[in-house]
Amino acid sequence: MASKIGKILVVDDNQGIRRALEILLPLHFAEVKTIPSPSTLVSTLEQFRPDVVLLDMNFNTSINTGNEGLYWAGELKKMVPDVEVVLFTAYADIALAVEGMKRGAFDFIVKPWDNEKLVVTLTAARDKARKAMGRDARSGSGMTGGETGMSGGVIPGSSGDLMFWGTSKPMAAIRKVVEKIAPTDATVLITGENGTGKDVLAREIHARSIRSGKPMVAVDAGAITETLFESELFGHVKGAFTDAHTDHMGKFEQADGGTLFLDEIGNIPLHLQAKLLRVIQNRSVVRVGGSKAIPVNIRLICATNMDLEQLVREGRFREDLYYRINTVHIVLPPLRDRREDIVPLAERFISQFAEKYHRSVAGLDESAKAVLESGRWSGNIRELQNRIEKAVILSDPPVIPSEAKNLTAEDVDVRLESGTTENDEERLVREAVERSKGNISAAAKMLGISRPTMYAKMKKYGL
Repeated sequence: MASKIGKILVVDDNQGIRRALEILLPLHFAEVKTIPSPSTLVSTLEQFRPDVVLLDMNFNTSINTGNEGLYWAGELKKMVPDVEVVLFTAYADIALAVEGMKRGAFDFIVKPWDNEKLVVTLTAARDKARKAMGRDARSGSGMTGGETGMSGGVIPGSSGDLMFWGTSKPMAAIRKVVEKIAPTDATVLITGENGTGKDVLAREIHARSIRSGKPMVAVDAGAITETLFESELFGHVKGAFTDAHTDHMGKFEQADGGTLFLDEIGNIPLHLQAKLLRVIQNRSVVRVGGSKAIPVNIRLICATNMDLEQLVREGRFREDLYYRINTVHIVLPPLRDRREDIVPLAERFISQFAEKYHRSVAGLDESAKAVLESGRWSGNIRELQNRIEKAVILSDPPVIPSEAKNLTAEDVDVRLESGTTENDEERLVREAVERSKGNISAAAKMLGISRPTMYAKMKKYGL
């Protein structure tokens, strides 16, 4: 495993949050320090010398109450300009966090946070800080990137399979397409339900491209506020607006030579789509407040869970933009359409989380496999990953049984209800036995009946 690098300072008055981060962050960074108040921030900066400060927006102090985060973000950028600041905010204070980014903060994270987004945001901030400080930004970081906070981040180039292809026919067909188009500069549109791995596929395409040695910049396009959209994507010049104290390089420029991944492109408001189209067509940006056209050499990958063709028909998505981003269209199938991949995926996650949490979990028992294969998995791979993570933490080694807490799929496709006709009942019983591969306990769970009742039903229908 690659060595961990980077120093993170957390400033938050909530003891529970500090304790949670003291467990999470050392798994990804070399040193982590937490303090409850900005009152000791200056001395801590001198002694600890962090790369990134994760700063709460509000503290129990009498100084600038309600805007403490803004005040201290500004002070930090004055004292240590190369240290990146990530703001930690409640949903109600998002407007303040956006203002904080105008004042120089790298990004912000909304509480309650998603662990993966938090880690990747801090990683991107760490890399930027270490580069500015003349340090090796990524040596030993072990990170491959992903979504970051509200506005995106830089993903290092990488190689090898990032995507779990499995053995299903839909994924085999997609893999053939990726092998053909990845080495080219073709613009790619990836669609599919939430949790199907669109961002992972985008990284796979980048890793297989001739641009793999350059950065991949990931942007959650739909999450950028309208007031920050142009500044975030195209950049701004000093003095373009209040608190624009320095020139800012937008995501298009950051991706120059590499790949720009625009996630959730279907959420971009119609009036901003025209500005995005112009940049994509011209392959040049004009920073907010500037007049000079800056050429950008990027490979564009977009993703959405929306039906863009339907949005075009409804007049909510520009037809010319749709065709501009749709040179190659890849549709990722939901997990329920690749059931043969569910157990291998689960076993992969077990290995990953067993190592992360230092648990001696070897795998799944047969009944657990049957239960997993029977689920609808409306949240797709992301839901499976979350279920397995909880099961690894809560189960007793060496294997995870079907009874493991948080593992059992509650939204199974077959279930006996009162009033089910005899013909339907026979069909459901046979289907449950088939799906469970003859495991009576697993079949009974699918149908929502007891094991003795399951035996009786099987006897009744000659199974």
